[in-house]
Amino acid sequence: MISTNDVKPGMALNLPEGLFSVTEYQHVKPGKGKAFVRMKLKNVRTGAVIDRTYRAGENLPKAVIDRRDFTFLYRDDMGFNFMDGETYEQMSVSESLIAGNADFMTDGMTVRLAMFEGTPVDVELPASVELEVTFAEPGVKGDRVSGATKPITLATGRVIQAPLFVDQGDVVKVDTRTGDYITRVS
Repeated sequence: MISTNDVKPGMALNLPEGLFSVTEYQHVKPGKGKAFVRMKLKNVRTGAVIDRTYRAGENLPKAVIDRRDFTFLYRDDMGFNFMDGETYEQMSVSESLIAGNADFMTDGMTVRLAMFEGTPVDVELPASVELEVTFAEPGVKGDRVSGATKPITLATGRVIQAPLFVDQGDVVKVDTRTGDYITRVS
């Protein structure tokens, strides 16, 4: 149990409605009456956001989230398969949990799985990944407007916008949080 006075954004709470992550926290002390705490909570499994108000000093059940590094092995009909680097134990994760992160995952990549009571609840990718460009339209001479972009296709099938000088076969660094082009890797 943790007091509402000690809660911080990013903490996980195991409420009767499910597992929630604190996204916003505000301690309010009105001129009259007792202090209270207003929180925005995000359901880790469904993504639904709810607002809750608690009395200051009220105890809430804190969830212990274990984050461990896993190696992405392959994708099959059952989902995405990972291996724990310490125990060599393999684990299959459903496609719904991976969501949009699949476009940035390559075989052998190290990711961090957040586990709650032995069940994966979130997949955390590195901030950026390096991927090969499998298709890019050639840049036309004279088409060199500053800041101009073109669509390119990455090795995972994801299409992103990149500068005109990026060609097929280049390796580019991509931000996994936004899906934006960062730089060309030499």
